[in-house]
Amino acid sequence: MIYDLIIIGTGAAGLSAGLYAGRYKMNTLIIGDPFGGETAKAGFIWNYPGAKDVDGYDLMRMMEAQAKDVGAEIIEGRVTKAEKEGHCFKIFVGSTGSPRVGDKEYSSKTLILTNGAERRRLGLSNEKELGNKGVHYCVTCDGPVYGGKVVAMVGGGDAAVKGVNLLSQYAKKIYLLVRGKELRAEPVNQEEMKSLGDKVEVFYETAVTEIVGKDKLEKIILSKSSNGSSELVIDGLFVEIGADPDREFSNSLKIETDERGYIVVDKEMKTNIDGIFAAGDATNFFGGFKQIVTAAAMGAVAATSAYQDAKMHGELCLFHSLPVVNT
Repeated sequence: MIYDLIIIGTGAAGLSAGLYAGRYKMNTLIIGDPFGGETAKAGFIWNYPGAKDVDGYDLMRMMEAQAKDVGAEIIEGRVTKAEKEGHCFKIFVGSTGSPRVGDKEYSSKTLILTNGAERRRLGLSNEKELGNKGVHYCVTCDGPVYGGKVVAMVGGGDAAVKGVNLLSQYAKKIYLLVRGKELRAEPVNQEEMKSLGDKVEVFYETAVTEIVGKDKLEKIILSKSSNGSSELVIDGLFVEIGADPDREFSNSLKIETDERGYIVVDKEMKTNIDGIFAAGDATNFFGGFKQIVTAAAMGAVAATSAYQDAKMHGELCLFHSLPVVNT
């Protein structure tokens, strides 16, 4: 079977693309793991138009239901490889279970990449070993286990401040460690954090230089002393310092990227490779402005462009997929 469109990613961009593709009557497959991208882990969303005070996970489930209602097929799996053959695309999907089973192969006339970006790490020794043992990258996922505990958040942007506000529902004390001289968060989120009073303590021009602990996090070492010591004894450390795009598919498919690795797209979400489109946080279209509403909009545009491309060139994929007959 050859799909009209395969979408890699089940975040806002991918599900929006699936909704529009379904309305265009495209035979569409959406592949993603984990479900919902960063939005599903974002906690309550306050700035998505038409959905006041909605949980990010619930919002993604609503988008998923809409895409399914118009016929999009959605499967959970990790895409291990993508190949272009003529005007056809082959996508190989591995099992998310353990032990893994063999990869499954899917073919499509067009392809949309909405694989987003991966949370940036501090790059310190012991960081990987203490992952989920005191070091975390998702407040929504792991914040609730720190009820009545002392935690630290690394970052100075909007995600970090929103993370602090969410952590305040659980932790008794939160240290916000900011590398720069000021915060870069939205004013409304900064005001909410200020309302927490001395429950939150902000250290500016401060970085984490060492993560200490054997079986679990014990303390962190700071780049400069605060309150008379460079050591900070905490129960949990959360990191919100941005994200880096997944370069695996762009490299293997020879898709043009910018100097940071984000996929270069035009106003129709076209890449430099005919038949491949991209949307959401994986692209450079809105620069550093990464929002659910912009991701959803890009997904809609990408699906429209894929629909037009499939109408024009779809038969070429069928031609390339025909078996070779020896004479």
